[in-house]
Amino acid sequence: MTTTDHPMHRAIELARWALGSTSPNPAVGAVVVRDGAVVGEGYTLPPGQSHAEIGALQQAGSSAAGATLFCTLEPCCHHGRTPPCTDAIIAAGISRVVYAVGDPNPRVSGGGVSALRAAGISVESQHNPDADELYEAFAKHVTTGRPFVVAKFAMSLDGKIATRTGSSQWITGPDARERVQRMRKELDGIMVGIGTALADDPQLTARDADGEPLPSDLQPVRVVVDSSGRTPPGARMFRQPGRTIIATSAGVPADRISALEDAGADVREFPGSDGRVNLSALLEYLGSEGMVSVLVEGGGQVLGAMLDARLIDRVDAFVAPMLIGGAGAPSPIAGAGATVIADALRLERARLERIGPDWLITGYPINGGD
Repeated sequence: MTTTDHPMHRAIELARWALGSTSPNPAVGAVVVRDGAVVGEGYTLPPGQSHAEIGALQQAGSSAAGATLFCTLEPCCHHGRTPPCTDAIIAAGISRVVYAVGDPNPRVSGGGVSALRAAGISVESQHNPDADELYEAFAKHVTTGRPFVVAKFAMSLDGKIATRTGSSQWITGPDARERVQRMRKELDGIMVGIGTALADDPQLTARDADGEPLPSDLQPVRVVVDSSGRTPPGARMFRQPGRTIIATSAGVPADRISALEDAGADVREFPGSDGRVNLSALLEYLGSEGMVSVLVEGGGQVLGAMLDARLIDRVDAFVAPMLIGGAGAPSPIAGAGATVIADALRLERARLERIGPDWLITGYPINGGD
């Protein structure tokens, strides 16, 4: 047993360990404390397995009687793949439950609190902004059916993602690139446009500290927005673990589709009125496949199209303290863009974080993520 002054902070840490392996379920952390000592810890296991509260209660055993349960999300009171956590909490003899975030699912929100209080258990909310961020994607998915969209890019101080000749490796340092790997592991999908696929031949994988790809069940789904089906069947991504979706528009020749499918791609058609992929329909499909979050890594055309359609929920911009210059050097976002400054997409709740020699600016578009 260990002691702790911040059991909710520990519960949040546990929940972060589970990110990327629980979708479409939320990643939850739970800590059981009795007489000032931690007697049980748990986090959400993959779908169909134990929730965080169950793991913590099992570890606590008989010590759970009369103890306090700290959990990052309101305990569930409904039957899904597993029985309600509230039943187990009541049966274990927990006397007090402290949770950070209420269940955002409108069909069951507040039900867990009501069930626990009806059983005589003291229940209180202990708000924590870090816990809010844990469930922003789950909240979007459970209320709209669509994944939470994170736009990520790395640029120089003067807003360039490459030189005028196309040289781009590396703009940011190893610490920032390690953070991107963590993001890939935590989110359910990685989306790029065909321009990035052709120019960089990326692997689009989540990798461990040694640079090796994680197992297939921990890989985000790769999504290439490719209206004309130009992705080469010999692309490196097809030799990587995990699933690859090629999103096309109408009219792609059957032989191209067959070649991509033979390479291992899952080819899906999402025709738009302009001959391009209908990104809104694509997101609807990804959400129906249980994808709660998607990381859009570029290039400029797909990020611009996402911006123009107001489909971005969060922006993660890595900025390196370097100047590239060059009138022809590309910037991270293309598309139509704003015609006047008043139409520009502004961010709120923006924050700045130092990552090695670079900076990460995170913010949420005002009226974004439609």
